[in-house]
Amino acid sequence: MKRLEDRAGFDLFPRRHKASGFWPALLALLAGGVQAASVAWPLKIAALPGLQQGQPIWWAQILAMAVLVRLLTGSGSARQAAWRGWLYAVAWLSLTFAWLFTSMHIYGGLPAVLALLAVLALAAALALYYAAVCACFHALALTGKALTAISFAAFWLLAELMRGQWLTGFGWGAIGYAQLDGPLAGLIAWGGCYGVGFAAAALAALLANVLSAADWRDKAVSAATLLGLLAACLVLPLPQGVSQGSLSVTLLQGNIPQEQKFQAATGVPTALRWYGEQFQSSRSALTISPETAVPLLPAQLPEGYWQALQQRFASGEQAALVGVPLGNFTDGYTNSVVGLKPGQSPPWRYNKHHLVPFGEFIPPWFRWFTDLMNIPLGDFNRGALPQPTFDWRGQRLAATICYENLFSDEMARLFANPAQAPTMLVNISNLGWFGEHLAMDQHLQIARMRALEFDRPFLLATNTGQTAIVDHRGRVTHALPSHTAAALTGEVQGRSGMTPYASWLSRWGLWPMWLLAVAGLLLMFWASRRNTPV
Repeated sequence: MKRLEDRAGFDLFPRRHKASGFWPALLALLAGGVQAASVAWPLKIAALPGLQQGQPIWWAQILAMAVLVRLLTGSGSARQAAWRGWLYAVAWLSLTFAWLFTSMHIYGGLPAVLALLAVLALAAALALYYAAVCACFHALALTGKALTAISFAAFWLLAELMRGQWLTGFGWGAIGYAQLDGPLAGLIAWGGCYGVGFAAAALAALLANVLSAADWRDKAVSAATLLGLLAACLVLPLPQGVSQGSLSVTLLQGNIPQEQKFQAATGVPTALRWYGEQFQSSRSALTISPETAVPLLPAQLPEGYWQALQQRFASGEQAALVGVPLGNFTDGYTNSVVGLKPGQSPPWRYNKHHLVPFGEFIPPWFRWFTDLMNIPLGDFNRGALPQPTFDWRGQRLAATICYENLFSDEMARLFANPAQAPTMLVNISNLGWFGEHLAMDQHLQIARMRALEFDRPFLLATNTGQTAIVDHRGRVTHALPSHTAAALTGEVQGRSGMTPYASWLSRWGLWPMWLLAVAGLLLMFWASRRNTPV
């Protein structure tokens, strides 16, 4: 079977550069950088007002990936395709979570060189998934352009699933998050982030052929398929959920400097005083604090502090969700949310399940690495899955902590019984570890994706930002400026009903996505054996 590059037509790269591969490698790195920026645009550019800082740029992601597809189909070998795919992924991933450098160096005390190497090493390791699928895509490339687009999308979906699920999973920055405001957004309630990522990868492959194919018939078939896929996504019906009434909420953002947050002489008394005052003065039906807003175990707090907080919500018409560490030396510790409301004893409690490697648990053989940093709150116990919702004023609130809102399959377990499914989603976080804006903006896009997947409003309470209210259509209706101490109040509409995505995800997890990827690859393998253009 001929390699696809022998049939690709127009060549992006001059012949004299093919031996060294310098220009294709550079283009792969640049395209990967554009894909990173497409998830949450990092810069404010006066000359380009359409590119708003922090917003996903759907078309930039499609263009960046179309360049990658052309680089792969123009490769001379599977090994060269793997190299280009790896470079693309390293640039994309390292720039996507470059904020890890801030947490390790600025707040963890790790030397800058080691922090930089750690970010690159993580990106390089995760990029191996994409290198492998790019090599396989090149090896199985076919004449049929529509089928080639499906196969590329299947390979990419496979890599995204492996990155997001294996070794605890870290699917941050998946390409689906760039499509929140684009024409593919209607697919989210049906296929979730992975499903829309599959469609985006297929579009990119079709666009690559439209731009590069020499045969006008190939161009026409690819363009027609591309337009058909877009049209299908645009006409998909939106889920018709039911309003479950409203709830007045106050979300607290203390803006305690991260370098002071756990310091007994500075951040701790500031946090206790500020959050204590806010809980006492709030008039909303529900008040929510960020992760570890109370930065000490209840037994370590000043005498009477925890009791006064409990007493504040022991009667009346108000309740609170409080981020606080719990536990003891004998039983271990948990990163938790405590729910306080009238008539409930003991308090409702949610314990974080999906822990952060190196921050909340230490992977085997890596204690030497964590010993190089000065990061508090080391080893936590995991909470169970699923855990009960916090029920208040006719609403059922499902809590997550920090990056747990990344894992929709875990959140979906609460939707197994539609009659008892959450009506609102809540996430409490402390993104102060990660610097100015990039992690905050990306975290907000994750919440918007979950809101669309489950047709539920999403409440984000963070220490430094983004503290926001997202409605069930994924729109930010209320938000606080980052790096300010303030309280955000708003009225939130709860929702009931099930999206197609929530329905199948709660039953089968992500297995349908794995099957979709495998089915696409089997279809391509079958066609390659028959050598049948499609």
